[in-house]
Order: sequence, then structure tokens, then C-alpha cells
Amino acid sequence: MKIVFLFLDGVGLGNPDSSENPFLLANTPLLDCALQGQKLHKGFSSFQGDWVSLFELDACVGVAGIPQSATGQAMLLTGVNIPERLGYHYGPKPNPAIASYLTNGNIFHVLRSRGYNLCYLNAFPPSYFENIASGKRLYSAIPLAVTSAGMKIHNLEDLIAGKALSADFTAEGWRTHLGYPNLPTQSPHQAGERMAAIARQFDFTFFEYWLTDYAGHHQNMTEALHILETIDQVLEGFMSHWDLSEGMLWVTSDHGNIEDLSHRRHTRNNVPLLIFGSTALRKELPNFHSLLDIYPALLNLFP
Repeated sequence: MKIVFLFLDGVGLGNPDSSENPFLLANTPLLDCALQGQKLHKGFSSFQGDWVSLFELDACVGVAGIPQSATGQAMLLTGVNIPERLGYHYGPKPNPAIASYLTNGNIFHVLRSRGYNLCYLNAFPPSYFENIASGKRLYSAIPLAVTSAGMKIHNLEDLIAGKALSADFTAEGWRTHLGYPNLPTQSPHQAGERMAAIARQFDFTFFEYWLTDYAGHHQNMTEALHILETIDQVLEGFMSHWDLSEGMLWVTSDHGNIEDLSHRRHTRNNVPLLIFGSTALRKELPNFHSLLDIYPALLNLFP
């Protein structure tokens, strides 16, 4: 059994108010079909469809303040209530205390030690590696966990060879912002197809997408709608090339943001966990309640 984990930074379940929540306005036919015509918003509660399950996850985990990326992602990857242990939410990049949890027994460490074949699907440009090496840039939580587990971070050559995906799915950002005007691009649908093709070679595949969080901070409805519609097109491409009887796609986040454009900050909203897969595969899943439940559930699926 294979699992693809699509991490979307800054996606919560917001109010059913189209003036602030782009999920209500976005053209997302794949999600609409999966959720039987319903849109993602607060109070959806648990949902069991023909090929997807939806759970609401608590991202606050009993700690005051606004959830942040470093602690939220670290909880997903370790199953440890790090905000409770530290007494605060923290981000965006891990501080030494959070880093100590991420580099000691995260999900990548454990699955590799059990003999599973893993892939971190994101590709990064040469400047990223140069800045990490020089100390000008620090790893965010997920790359820190990946590298500490001895896994490869993909580069430009891997992206060109079709072994990885750009952070924006299409590689258009590499052409317009990173100085690679001749780099081939792809449509979101094609990116989903590539994700499925690569993931079939691995037991556990992880991809992180952070433009959702950026859109929330920008407080821009047009940008948010474009991003949500892009994600839906990626999902459509993925599903067209994936066998739901052989593997699942998990989609979740670390905290809310894009679902409430009435302000530029993170939210304390619950975050969605969408699990796509056959009924047979999903019937053994637990009833998820918070970010802390993901790590042990994954370990149970990869004994």
C-alpha cells in the first residue's frame, strides 16, 4: 500500500461566508464531486464519501495563541505536542528546541528505519542550496526533517528530468522569479499526473505547498481563488493516474489562514484532513481529532 501526503500550508476550515472564505467561491469540480457538492467550511464535521474521508483537526492542541508553521509541521511529523511542551506556538522556521524534536525520530526517520522507500517530491533551485550552505538561510521544518533522515532534496536537474515537482506545481515561478526563462513548464493537471507517476515508485511520497499560506497573508481573493483552483486541477490530474484501491492520498495543513481573508494573520480554525482512497483502504482508519493523530496513524499503516 502506498501513501502520498500533500501538505498545504495555511489551510483551515473557515466561516460559510463568501466575502472572506475563498473555498465557497472557487471553481473546484474535483473537490465538489468528492464532497458530494459541498464546500469546505467550519462545522462540516466528519464526512465519509465514496472515495474520500474528511476530518476536522484541532491545530491549537490546548495551547493559547495562534498556531504557527514550525510547531504545526513538527507535530505532524513527530506526533509530539511540541507547543504544549514549549508553552507556545512558534514559526515560521524551527528554533533549536523545535529542531531537536524534528531531528530525532520524525516520520521519515522511522519509515526509513522500517525499510520503506520514501520520496520528498519538492525541487529547490541552486540558490537555495547555496544559501543553506552559507548559513544565510535556515531549513524550514519539513526539509530539516527530511535531511536529518538522510533523504535527498531534489534540485534543478531532478526537476528537468521529471523526478520532482516545483513548489508551485507548474515551474512557472522558476521562469518568472528565479531566472530560468527556458525551463519547461507544465499545467496543474500535468503536475498531478507527474505526482502520481513518481509516487507509484515509492511507499511514502511527501510534497509541501506553501502558496496557500502566502495567499492568506496577502489577503487577496483573486490570488486565493487561483491557488485553490490550481490545487483542484492538480488533484484531478493525480486522480486520473492513480489507483485508489492500491494507495491513498492524504491532504492536510498545519494551521488556518487562506480560509479567512478578513485579515492577514493565521487563524485558530480547525484544519481539514482529506483522505482519498477506496472504501476498503479507508475503513481501518481511526477517527482523527488533531494534528497529533496523523503520525501514529501513518506508523500503523507502515508497520
